Amino acid sequence: MPQPGVDLRLIIIGPGRAGGSIALAAAEAGHEIVGVLSRSTGQGYGPDLVWDEPLPEADLVLIAVRDEAIVDVVERLDTIVGSVGVVAHVSGFVPVRVLHPLQERGVAVGGFHPLQSMPDPVSGSRALRGAFVAIDGDPLALDVLTHLAESLGMTPFHLEDEDRPAYHAAAAAASNFVITSLAIAADLFRSAGVDPAVAQPLVERAVANAYEQGPDRSLTGPIARGDIETVIGHLAAARQVSPTVGDQFLLMAEATTLRAGREEDLDLWK
Repeated sequence: MPQPGVDLRLIIIGPGRAGGSIALAAAEAGHEIVGVLSRSTGQGYGPDLVWDEPLPEADLVLIAVRDEAIVDVVERLDTIVGSVGVVAHVSGFVPVRVLHPLQERGVAVGGFHPLQSMPDPVSGSRALRGAFVAIDGDPLALDVLTHLAESLGMTPFHLEDEDRPAYHAAAAAASNFVITSLAIAADLFRSAGVDPAVAQPLVERAVANAYEQGPDRSLTGPIARGDIETVIGHLAAARQVSPTVGDQFLLMAEATTLRAGREEDLDLWK
């Protein structure tokens, strides 16, 4: 395993939001980006490499392309990966076993999925410190990925291939669904002539309550109380904003009703 303070030599494949965030954070931590493979050149993360030419010596190659493209990248790496110690992808959903063909080239393989939102490389690189990261792979891969995680100020935890679908669905619910809920709330606030920013303390307290008391115990509001007429009024207001907002609010209200254990209320306000 690399010793503390020892720099890693990294190659980034697909320096988009996730790959770019990791590249910036790794460089800031003292690691060397020895090459970048991308459809666009000159992004500034490191030397641009050319597909089908042998990769430079590197401790770690991180595949940060969209999930559907990972297998194609593995196939293209097969004949050019000889000077690399570890290849890992940053997907939270795709199993590490898709990288196993590279083991025949003497390469260790693994997965490195930061459990963090990275809307752009600059803010994403800053957000990695303090975040958790799911890792898995061969012993050498685990050593290298653990070293990378800790050097970036991240906390690694182990994730098996068979658990990835549920894990990634959970991550999507914790991040994407929250954003959708906030977007619906923002539409409704604006329709009432209120700045959506006034809800920030409410949102932060609700999230804190969920982690302090558990999501189900911290659920409050008219749905949890069974205030049927209030819920009916909410749905009417949402539909006045637009049919789309009305439909989205209804879906969220239905899910909240089920979480609150008030299934019998569904037919009363729908």
